[in-house]
Parts: sequence; structure tokens; C-alpha cells
Amino acid sequence: MNMPFSLRVGLRYAAARRRSQSVSFLSRVSIIGLTVGVSLLVTVLSVMNGFDRELQQRILALVPQGTISYQGGIYDWRKLQQRLEAMDGIEAAAPMVQLEGLVRFRDKAEAIGLYGFDPTTEARVSRMPEFIDPEPLKRLADDEAVIMLGKGIADNLGAKLGDRVMVIIPSAGSGGRTPKVGYFELVQIVRTNTELDAVIALSSLSVAAALTDTPNAVTAMKLKVRDLFAAQSIVNGALNQLEPGYRGTNWTRRQGNLYHAIQVSKRLVGLLMSLIVAIAAFNVVSTLVLVVVDKQGDIAILRTLGASDKTVMTIFMFQGAFIGLVGTSLGLAVGCLLALGVEEFVRMIEALFSVQFLKSDAYPLTYLPTDIRMDDLIQVALTSLGLCFLATIYPAWKASRVRPAEALRYE
Repeated sequence: MNMPFSLRVGLRYAAARRRSQSVSFLSRVSIIGLTVGVSLLVTVLSVMNGFDRELQQRILALVPQGTISYQGGIYDWRKLQQRLEAMDGIEAAAPMVQLEGLVRFRDKAEAIGLYGFDPTTEARVSRMPEFIDPEPLKRLADDEAVIMLGKGIADNLGAKLGDRVMVIIPSAGSGGRTPKVGYFELVQIVRTNTELDAVIALSSLSVAAALTDTPNAVTAMKLKVRDLFAAQSIVNGALNQLEPGYRGTNWTRRQGNLYHAIQVSKRLVGLLMSLIVAIAAFNVVSTLVLVVVDKQGDIAILRTLGASDKTVMTIFMFQGAFIGLVGTSLGLAVGCLLALGVEEFVRMIEALFSVQFLKSDAYPLTYLPTDIRMDDLIQVALTSLGLCFLATIYPAWKASRVRPAEALRYE
């Protein structure tokens, strides 16, 4: 095999057994440290990517991406729906009734966000119907007095399917008016594995509207936009085309801080993990310095045979690059395996010890998602290899300074 002299000698030094046990030990430690650092970085970035993906594909597919409301309610919502869907950036619109109140079962009560929707139009703007069984969805479409509670609410109330619960909605305005009260049959416990499980209650559009002061109107139109990150400008553009009195909001008002926190956390955690990789990479310095000491006789012989300073430097830079390549490759492989198995591992630990690490009342998701992205793997690999290359410069330069006469004096 036609291989450059420096590369051939460098690889031979990297693979050969050394006289010094400490050099061999430090070489293995350098590779193991680099493997651990890179694998942790890949795993953490994959988890943060998973939260980012689930926020966009699950949470933002359930909550309104944008809403248009009118003071006093929207009576002719079908006409408004047609107008909104003809506007730029809006993919679909659907009516909704959104109320804040309490649900009571026996001697327990929980705060809820009651969400009334129309099953025939809801599927166009959200994935919520995917989490509802066909029979409860049919009863809801028939405007029966049924309700669906998030799993967190149902667990706190101790309510089971078929139980009858009471919903209390405070009346709008002042004057001490009597709150609206409704009785519903619990027909399904909704589990989205998101923070919505701790607050959401679902009912039909007309049944929920009956608990408002305007039973013939809906409270808002829910929008699905073509570009999530342009939701604010799309909603503002819609308001500019509507008559005065309409108001709008978008997902960035409620979920924007969460998305920003995920992005900031990814950068900060990635930086901290990169420092671990840097520390592991610079272990190569101590390894190569000891290799230089161990190979001084060989270096002196190479110099007497005509090897230049550049050739000697290149030999040890190739050796350090080999350590970096092995450690980085193993780290990427182990990191991908950890990322693929971390969700199942966490579930196994939760089942084994009967604990739940992620709860919907504290975290946006109740499971640990992962998403391995090729651009992250490339970035991690380049960072690790680049740091290892920088770590080889000083030991390689030190090797090029070895003088044959001094090195061979005691050989």
C-alpha cells in the first residue's frame, strides 16, 4: 500500500505496544475520555432536539397556533372561516369555545381550561381528534353532555370513565352574577403526554357555548398557519384585513418562552459538553509528550537518517489525529446508541421503581424524546477532531526539537 512515510510511522507508533506502561495507559485513557465526552454531547443534543421537535409536532399541533376573537363573541363563524382561509399564510381555521373554570368530582376540584370544538373542522387545524376514541368522538359530535379530561386532572380527581362531574364557569363581568354550572359524563381520559394533560378538558362546541353568556356564538377562531415562526406576522396581517374590534394572538405568547428556553438550553448544555470534549481532547497532549519521551531514541535515528523537523512533527501529529479519530468515532457510535435507547431506559427505570421523572405539571412532556440530527453529528465530529489536532501541535513540535546526539547518549 502506497502510504506517506510520516503517516505510516505515525500509525505504527499509535498501534504498537510501548515500553512504558504509563504511556499505554494514558493513550487508552485519552481515547476513553474522548469517547465519553463525544457520546454525552451527542446524547444531550439529541434530547434537546427531541424536545424541539415535539414542541413543534405535538404541542403546537394541539394548542392554537393563532386565534382571532371578537368582543362579545363571533356569531357567523362560518363566514369568518371562509374569509380567514382565503388570507395569505393561513392554512385552515376552525371555531372554538375556550373557557376557564373548575371541574368538581365528589369532594375534589381542579382548575381546567374547557375547550369546546367541532369534530368536523377540528381535524383541519389540530391533531386533537387523534387522541380521542371513535365512540366518544361520535357522542361529542352529537352534542351530548359529555366531557373528556386530561389524564393529570382525572388522576387528581380520582374520576373514572362513566363518572358524572360538575363544571363551574365563572360569569364574565362584575356584579356577583351566578356562575354557569354544567354536569357532564366523563367518556374519555385524554393522554397526550404533554403539559396539556394537567389542564385540558374537552367538550362539544354547542355544549361549551351554553356555559357562556353568548350561547349562540363562539369565543374565537383557531388558526393553523403555514409557517409556525411567522405566526405573529400572519395573525397581524389577518387583523389588518378585518373590521375594527377583532383581536388576535399566537402561540408565541404562551409557548414562545418554552421554545426560547429549549434553544438557549441546547446552546448552554452543548457548550458545557463541548468543554468536556475539550478536556478529553487535550489529554492527548500529555499522552503525546510521554510518547515523545518514550520514542526519543527512534526520533534520533530518524533524524540521523535524514528526517526533517517537518517530517518528525507530522509523524506525531498523525499519531494524535489517530487517537482523536478513534475516540471520536467510538463516541459518535456510543452516543447514537444512547440517544436511541435513552427513552426506553428511562421508562424502564420509571416502571421498575414506580416513579415518574417528567410530570405534566412541571415539564412540557411526560417522556424523554430524542432526535439525532446529522448536522449535529458533523459539528460534534469536526469540533472533536479539531481540538485533537490542536492538542498535537505542542508535542509534535517538542519531538522535532529532539537532538540525536543528546537522545542517543544513554541508549
